[in-house]
Amino acid sequence: MSAPLISLHRCCQRSALFLVPRRQWSSSSAPPASLLSRCLLFLAQRYYDVEMLLRWRSQLGRDQLRKKNLYYGYTQRFYGPDIASAYYILNLGGGFRFVGQSKWFRADSRGKFSWDFLNYRDTPVEEVDMSYTVINYTGLSNLERQQHMRTLKLQGCPEVDDWFLAGLHIFQDSLEELDISYCPRITAGGLVALRNLRGLKRVNVSSIPRISSPGLVIILLEEMLPQCQITADGYNLSLRQGGGETSEEHVETER
Repeated sequence: MSAPLISLHRCCQRSALFLVPRRQWSSSSAPPASLLSRCLLFLAQRYYDVEMLLRWRSQLGRDQLRKKNLYYGYTQRFYGPDIASAYYILNLGGGFRFVGQSKWFRADSRGKFSWDFLNYRDTPVEEVDMSYTVINYTGLSNLERQQHMRTLKLQGCPEVDDWFLAGLHIFQDSLEELDISYCPRITAGGLVALRNLRGLKRVNVSSIPRISSPGLVIILLEEMLPQCQITADGYNLSLRQGGGETSEEHVETER
């Protein structure tokens, strides 16, 4: 049982204990209990039912996430790896561009998209934008056949973590631009995996909340990827030089 749920349970129990004597000692002409009091009493009596409902909701969310990132093997057998990757991207609400094409295919705000991408059966994907989608490490298997992918944008993806970054080594010979800004589950340790991306030319690590020492991380990235342009916005970097202190909120380096 989690700590917040235990605290809620104890609070409801204490409230119920106060309510019961009040109802016994009060006269018949006393006004009925307030809505808040009745709600607290109900929660105290139905606590385990509420806990089970919350667990069921959490499990349902995990199941939906797993289904969205399943391997599209059926689509790949009948339409090939390029169409399977494109279909997966659109189903998650992302967008992409085929090699040699200027047109982008994207899902709209309701998840609807054009089926014209089926006309590019043997054309690999070159640029992918999965920003603010629920792509995770499992779903990465739907993109592994895209060995011509040069750009991958993952801005604000809540399920992109250190394991995901480690899995990007499959694109080490093609990937040139990577955006992992605003990803809440990435840590400084996960960024070490970027050293496997030998062809990386631009990387955006702006506003990653779990990076506690952004200055040191930027130095590490510069050492690992000397040929790469690093963008790091949204950090408050304090650099002491000669007893003074300089604050910077934007860092962009290029070698």
